Amino acid sequence: MCFTVWDWQEDRQRVLREYDSLTWKQSVAVRSSALMEDTAAQSFAGKYESFLNVCGRENFMLAAEKVIDSYEDGDTANQVLVQPMLNQKNLWAGVAFTVDPNTLGNYYVINYSMTGSTSEITSGSNVENILYYQFKGAEDENSPAEMQKLCKALQELEQFFGQENLDVEFAFADNHLYILQVRSLCIKEPPASLSRQKQELCRIRKKIWQEQMPKPFLCGQKTVYSVMTDWNPAEMIGIRPKPLALSLYQEIITDSVWAYQRDNYGYRNLRSFPLMVTFAGLPYIDVRVSFNSFIPADLEEELSEKLVNYYIARLTDNPLKHDKAEFEIVFSCYTLDISERIQILKNYGFTETEIQKILHALRNVTNHIIDHKNGLWRKDYEKIQLLDKRYHEIMGSGLDDIGKVYWLLEDCKRYGTLPFAGLARGAFIAVQILQSLVSCGIFSKSDYELFMNEVSTVSSEMNADMKELSRNAFLEKYGHLRPGTYDIASLRYDEAPELYFDWEKQEHMHNQPDKEAENNADIFRLSLTQLNDLKKKLDENGLANDILELMDFMKTVIEGREYGKFVFTRNLSRAIQLIAQIGETEGISKEDCAFMNIRVIYELYASAMDVKESMLYSIRKGRHACEVTNSITLPPVITSPDEVMHFFYPDSEPNFITTGKTSGPVYLLETMAMHTSNDLEGKIILIPCADPGYDWIFSHKILGFLTMYGGANSHMAIRAGELGIPAVVGVGEKQFLQYKQAVYLEIDAQAKTVKILR
Repeated sequence: MCFTVWDWQEDRQRVLREYDSLTWKQSVAVRSSALMEDTAAQSFAGKYESFLNVCGRENFMLAAEKVIDSYEDGDTANQVLVQPMLNQKNLWAGVAFTVDPNTLGNYYVINYSMTGSTSEITSGSNVENILYYQFKGAEDENSPAEMQKLCKALQELEQFFGQENLDVEFAFADNHLYILQVRSLCIKEPPASLSRQKQELCRIRKKIWQEQMPKPFLCGQKTVYSVMTDWNPAEMIGIRPKPLALSLYQEIITDSVWAYQRDNYGYRNLRSFPLMVTFAGLPYIDVRVSFNSFIPADLEEELSEKLVNYYIARLTDNPLKHDKAEFEIVFSCYTLDISERIQILKNYGFTETEIQKILHALRNVTNHIIDHKNGLWRKDYEKIQLLDKRYHEIMGSGLDDIGKVYWLLEDCKRYGTLPFAGLARGAFIAVQILQSLVSCGIFSKSDYELFMNEVSTVSSEMNADMKELSRNAFLEKYGHLRPGTYDIASLRYDEAPELYFDWEKQEHMHNQPDKEAENNADIFRLSLTQLNDLKKKLDENGLANDILELMDFMKTVIEGREYGKFVFTRNLSRAIQLIAQIGETEGISKEDCAFMNIRVIYELYASAMDVKESMLYSIRKGRHACEVTNSITLPPVITSPDEVMHFFYPDSEPNFITTGKTSGPVYLLETMAMHTSNDLEGKIILIPCADPGYDWIFSHKILGFLTMYGGANSHMAIRAGELGIPAVVGVGEKQFLQYKQAVYLEIDAQAKTVKILR
């Protein structure tokens, strides 16, 4: 039933007679339908009043009056809609888009709640909603029956209305599908090319299908792909990186450096296996390759095969653990509680003999790594320090800019990311051992936090230096950092210092007491009982039993990892800066250079090719590829080829840092543009990833922060723990989008909850 404002004002009795004659008036929805509402240009969704579950004539009249009162333009042609309410059992409802409004990809994007309320989806108030994607060109019939039915209805609606951008509210009640409302979905540009997108997705599906079989020199019957399982590309370069950032990450880490480090440290030799693959420009970790690299080199082949298959099966069954697989699925080192944790293998067909062989191999590789005298972590620390000396040699040489970029990156690999990867491996083992001390009852949680607080990192030094050093001296030391470590468009600290730091406030604070130091006044100490218990536990487990050496190892590698990252990023950052300068000389903007592949620089260094022509050719290819990249959505974990075409987007299981609790207004920091110290102070900051370049936020008095991507062992997680700032790292894309809509959030790290207060 529908009527206009004029009908209500001039002939209300006729409208009421029509209402009285309805056979379904027991419970109705009285909804707005203004002329300005739901147009092709703007939806005004939620601007006007609507009322659900309206019962009785008096309530109907009151609801109609309130809907009409909410119309502000006075146009009597505005309408009011009346619909029957669905009150059946087994009701669930949601909203479907017939194009992805964020990427303009050709997807049916379906968001629903099992509570039966579409308002919980439109308001974003229900964090337990389910998100489903189905590509419009999908031809298979393996999707859930309800989704098949809904997608066919959406296709019918597109044909009926003659447009492909619809916003549809729907409900399922007792297995019957009801369409409640259809409006135009406002998009600024036409959707991406369906045929091109289908061609690309079919290639990706075929590639993944081909990979689901055994491979020479690799354990495991099949593979899984993830954006966060190892070296965390989603955290470091994002899920849709530009070609320059993507190719830089491949060049200096994931193509070969990563495997050299694992081999050097006593794990399986995976050299020549790239760790990261790309699907239409979206970076994914080949999880089978990653899991192979955590197998000790001296573990027999048959048992290694069985172990990798177990790891992949566990991740397939628990995809939410993809960003914490090494903590919760993989056994990559020996810890003081591993004898208990590894018993889970008995539930998956491992014998006691096999378990003991695995423990023996893990013990050997761990002792090899943590060895205080001969451990490779010592040499890696020295290599990192050598990088600083060589940096100045390169920059002071007579090389042209292309030559300098080449050697900065080559040195970055040999003396930067390779030893950094070793220190990072040592740091991971250190954190695992520390956590096992807590689970064994030797350390309390506060002991663990005190130990981490006393770890001196570059980040803690930066806060102190901000107060002590002159502006020029500070930027000389830290100026190479940038929030997007691999992103040429991300400004370095020394390129836009006012953007990142409030210098006036820092100058005022020079003479103020160090409250951070006061807050961290407690000192980590081992009691005599703890010393004896730890010595006994180390002896029992056959681990290197010099406690002082073990403590030194753990502290040094955790500090060394952060120092290594700080040093190697200077080479990387300077190389990126020089690439921008080369582009500028050739009349190519920094923004255009972001679409270039770094291999162009390598080709130019080893040839006499035309610089401008070579760069522009690469940029054109990159732009063309990014058109597809930006329109494609894939799940964060791909366990089967079918998931390329349709998938449920999983809820992320975030990492809560500290046991603190805080609440406050939200500040979104997706870009670096236009913010001041006042913007950040006293707020909960939302940032896309746990990139160390965002460390500058700690120079402001923030209440806490959340990141879309990032692991429990990421830089920002460690920094938050060090400063005692409540944080949630790696909430996932779906949750992050919901928190972006909030005005006020509460983080309770101990309870592991984030609440939207407003």
